[in-house]
Amino acid sequence: MLPSCKKDFLDNQNKSAIAGDTQWADEPSADLFLNDIYGQLNNLNNTPDPLDSFTDDNDGGPYWKSWRWRQGIIGPSVEGGTPMENDGDAASYTDWGAVYARIRKCNTFIQQVNAHSANYSDTYKRKRLDEARFLRAFFYSYLWMHVGGLVIITEPQDRKTDTNDELYKERSTFEATFNFIDAELDAVVNNKALEVKYSSGAGDAGRATLGAALALKGWIELFAASPAFNSSSAVMGADPNKFYSFGNTDNARYVKAAATNKLFMDSYGGQYALYNDLTRLFTESAEYNSEVIWDRQAVANTGGTIGGDFNLFGGPVYVLGQYYTWGNYDPTQELVDDFQMDNGLPITAPGAGYNPQKPYEHREPRFYDWIVYDGAPYKQPWMPRADTIYTRIDKVHPSKNEIDFGSSDVSNTAYYFKKRLNPDRIPNGNRSDGQNYIYFRYAEVLLNYAEAQNEAVGPDGSVYSAVNKIRVRGGLPTLETSYGGQTLTKEQMRTVIRRERRVELCFENKRWYDLVRWRLAEDVLTKDFHGMKITNTAPVNNSGVWKYEVVPLNHPHAFTPKMYLNPIPQPVIDQNPKIKQNPNY
Repeated sequence: MLPSCKKDFLDNQNKSAIAGDTQWADEPSADLFLNDIYGQLNNLNNTPDPLDSFTDDNDGGPYWKSWRWRQGIIGPSVEGGTPMENDGDAASYTDWGAVYARIRKCNTFIQQVNAHSANYSDTYKRKRLDEARFLRAFFYSYLWMHVGGLVIITEPQDRKTDTNDELYKERSTFEATFNFIDAELDAVVNNKALEVKYSSGAGDAGRATLGAALALKGWIELFAASPAFNSSSAVMGADPNKFYSFGNTDNARYVKAAATNKLFMDSYGGQYALYNDLTRLFTESAEYNSEVIWDRQAVANTGGTIGGDFNLFGGPVYVLGQYYTWGNYDPTQELVDDFQMDNGLPITAPGAGYNPQKPYEHREPRFYDWIVYDGAPYKQPWMPRADTIYTRIDKVHPSKNEIDFGSSDVSNTAYYFKKRLNPDRIPNGNRSDGQNYIYFRYAEVLLNYAEAQNEAVGPDGSVYSAVNKIRVRGGLPTLETSYGGQTLTKEQMRTVIRRERRVELCFENKRWYDLVRWRLAEDVLTKDFHGMKITNTAPVNNSGVWKYEVVPLNHPHAFTPKMYLNPIPQPVIDQNPKIKQNPNY
């Protein structure tokens, strides 16, 4: 039997390392190539330094790139020219080389499937080619948001056969890059070759869908229509190559963004809807729920880039007296203050009922769902019993989670968060989390529509309706109830929408893009952020009252206009002299 077994073994193709025509011989073999591209989607559950650390929402540790970036230490030769990328599998969507390697894979798949067309069914070709086009647009879109106009490449380049002009291409403008991405997504949506949505357990769950394509299209259109780009003056100053601006103002861009997000609501509203339990929205058991549009799959306890470490990086450092997390996700007082009262009013509004010395009473339900504050009850399913998290400075009964103005893992703000933490798994690292990372969910489509429509025509009934759906799901009264029937102006509604967006999407890596596109980063990110210092007026025996004092964190904050854009890494320019650097670098 040995010769027979040996022959069978030698005849067995290693499907994980096939190449050439064998790679494209049939649909399963071609799928291996496409699956590898899906595997390179960034798992943003795997970084201790998320994009939120570059904003006013989070005060992370001093060990990461965000800390140096906040000091204005940024340039084409600093940090490899990728100042926002700490972990390759998590944040390399800003890395020029990594992104173009993925784009090349997409181009190769499209080219080879077309070249070996006879090996595949028409259904396979239509579906998988549109998946590859979506993935290519997705990769382009994130790099475009961070560095501006890109080199548009739609076919794999070949050093052996391509001319210099074919190999060394110039960057396109911001507008031309946007138009390319938008048109690609439009084509995918109109082709209707993909499913609208996949449910949990479906064999193709995790693949691109029509919902993902239309949601991304609606988002990039809103991004492009925003004040930073929809302007005659570039946000970073002179931009002669129009790498980050249209160079004019056109309200039609808001109209277009509103129409796309409205199309999603009208066309796919039957298959996508707000999920009714915010405490379970991001859990493994709720994957592909009604709200999830586009995510990156993860599998628990698999190591590598497949599992996640999100539970290890954030949440209370000490639980039941035991060290569990790195404590890197610490909400600032600025974010906490944007959570409203339970009557739906901002804490600064007349009639809100906010008491600065009882700041955690009568707050909206999302606050209690997502923020861990001093005295917060804390009970996750993996815990044997409930705990209470104290961050106050207590000389009588000291807590290991006491606010720390030093450099330990304990929070500097007196807050932790529990949104997106896996409630069902003990935080222990080793990529043990199996939660998918959600890029887009239906709540964002509603907020995108409300913002675009308000800017296009003002706060009509559809704007109120979209915002109210978010509020009511979050346990708040409608705008009409909270504001006593007052008709809001466009400017007032803009403030409402921006607050709702900040709260609803907090710690989902959205705040950076909002501060950039609203042209607020140079105002917001140059100021010190704050935490809550809580002490007793009689600290010897706690016989006094507990005093709540908002205090500055005294951490460095520098933001210059050029920082709206990341630089092009110097090695990229050295390799291709036709690529021009971003302004002021």
